[in-house]
Amino acid sequence: MSALRSIGVVVTTCALLLGCTSVYNLPANVPLAGASLDPNLDAVFKDAAEQDDLLIGFSFSGGGTRAAAFSFGVLEELGSIRMRGASDTMLERIDFLSGVSGGSVTAAYYGLKKRAALSDFRERFLLQNAEAGLTTQLSLGTIGRALGGGINDSKGFTSWLDANLFQNATFGSLRNSGSPRVWINASDIYNRVPFVFDNTAFAAICSDLSKYPLSGAVAASAAVPLAFAPAVVQAFPGTCNEPLPPWVARAAANRNASPMLSAYSKAVMRYRDGAVPYIKLMDGGLVDNYGVSALTIVRESSETPYGPMTPQQAVRLRRGIFMVVDSKVGLSGNWINTVEGPEGVDLIKAAVDTTMDASIGSSYTAFDRTMKDWQSSLIKWRCGLSAAERARYGARPGWRCTDLQLFVGRLGFDQLDPARAAVLEAVPTRFQLPQGQVDDLILAGRETLRASSVFRAFASGI
Repeated sequence: MSALRSIGVVVTTCALLLGCTSVYNLPANVPLAGASLDPNLDAVFKDAAEQDDLLIGFSFSGGGTRAAAFSFGVLEELGSIRMRGASDTMLERIDFLSGVSGGSVTAAYYGLKKRAALSDFRERFLLQNAEAGLTTQLSLGTIGRALGGGINDSKGFTSWLDANLFQNATFGSLRNSGSPRVWINASDIYNRVPFVFDNTAFAAICSDLSKYPLSGAVAASAAVPLAFAPAVVQAFPGTCNEPLPPWVARAAANRNASPMLSAYSKAVMRYRDGAVPYIKLMDGGLVDNYGVSALTIVRESSETPYGPMTPQQAVRLRRGIFMVVDSKVGLSGNWINTVEGPEGVDLIKAAVDTTMDASIGSSYTAFDRTMKDWQSSLIKWRCGLSAAERARYGARPGWRCTDLQLFVGRLGFDQLDPARAAVLEAVPTRFQLPQGQVDDLILAGRETLRASSVFRAFASGI
């Protein structure tokens, strides 16, 4: 303990000598002010899903421009796959996208622009220097700011995103542009849970999600510790009558709820009762770098075998696919060759990478299990329907209750040739990359989707 105190004294002294400056962000959200949250902002699946027998979702992991380019390649490939007997491609059939950090940039921009994003995202973002105006090095001149909250506040990054990509678009703009639904994921570092920019969280804090800027959500999702100060969302407890979903209180009181659902529901209750006036958000990868926790929570919180779908959607559904686009960086560091180390920046980087890698294992395992259980529950429910119920919910001639399959898969660099995978895994987590690396990552995204046995199995059945 005395050694820890000594370290603390040294760090504090260094901060004082270097002029430790408090760095913080002001909240960008506004109160509901008598309005109601748009229920369409919380819908998981597209409006036309009741007339569709497919369910398609992708989650884009974190990893700076490396992740943004790799996930963009996946979207490009989806845009080249024609649907059998239809005029559109599989790209237009995506029901929801989830994004973390760099992956959230791709998810948000595609959600806003749809197919038009394919024509300009590379030039407007992937080939640009999104670090312009940011301080990206930890040095004697910046350590005081790092210890004071973060080297950068969010103004530089959000301003750049609005000027070059989003043009001040909000979640309301996202809704007005139609499907797919988009989830942006950050980490609530006090409650240690995912923070999803959706109606559940914003109802709890009595805030208007439709007015929240996309740039702010993406910046929060990408706020790496020390490099950025936490993004701040303010709660306005007692200022609205917006009800919380019934499952929140039920899950918070349920001692048998899964750890993920229990922790999240208790955090939402704290938002509502004013126990957390200011929610501090950082990189979504700290708790779930795959961005799948949101769907896991939505499914686990459902009171029906088919939720979050409607009965009509659940009856019509034949095939569903949920794929994680994993842009994880490879192992690095030469400190394993010496007794000393890691130190300084290397130590911080190793700690953050370890946290993120640990999070993806647990979140993906929970997600995969939840999807398997959901498929079983759906089939059991469908096979228990009466003839009248089947007709009411839109079962077509020849419909079979067991004709349902949900596919879960992952796309990653490790599915490519080992030598090529090693090159891609070594691409740094930056928001500025050379054109050659960007184009290699885009091509890799296309090729991994094309080669995926899970995706091919799904596509062959439609």
